[in-house]
Amino acid sequence: MEIRDATTDDLPAILAIHNDAVLNSTAIWTDEPTDLDERRQWFAERTAAGFPVLAAIVDGALAGYATFGPWKTKSGYRHTVENSVYVGESFYRRGIAEALMRALIARAQKSDVHVIVAAIEASNLASVALHRKLEFGVVGQMPEVGIKFGRWLDLVYMQRILS
Repeated sequence: MEIRDATTDDLPAILAIHNDAVLNSTAIWTDEPTDLDERRQWFAERTAAGFPVLAAIVDGALAGYATFGPWKTKSGYRHTVENSVYVGESFYRRGIAEALMRALIARAQKSDVHVIVAAIEASNLASVALHRKLEFGVVGQMPEVGIKFGRWLDLVYMQRILS
């Protein structure tokens, strides 16, 4: 497995993973898939702001991606980011999400990030366990703040304070 900075050439594969999460999971709280133009804009905004977008490559294929971006827009929150990590279904349970997150945390530690926040749908026990393993602690849970697939979703907030 290789972890590297994503490029615009990776965007079709990133789009496929993103849209699969939109259509088949509660990891992304939106109901409609997006298109390549939106992912291009997202990527351009992330990278122009200096935020990383990392790609995991396995056997020549993009297996997953991770990023962080602003948690809130007010200037007082400028040292806090929110992370995202997604892995293609055919690559589940191979340590890819953990490798991506470790690389993302290392990138944050080399920047001016003080806190990484993760907002996770409460029934996503694999993501909660991954974040716990990486020294994130649960700092709150908000019941029924989202809805998808006709059911109310709870949101778990986890955070890691970087040294």
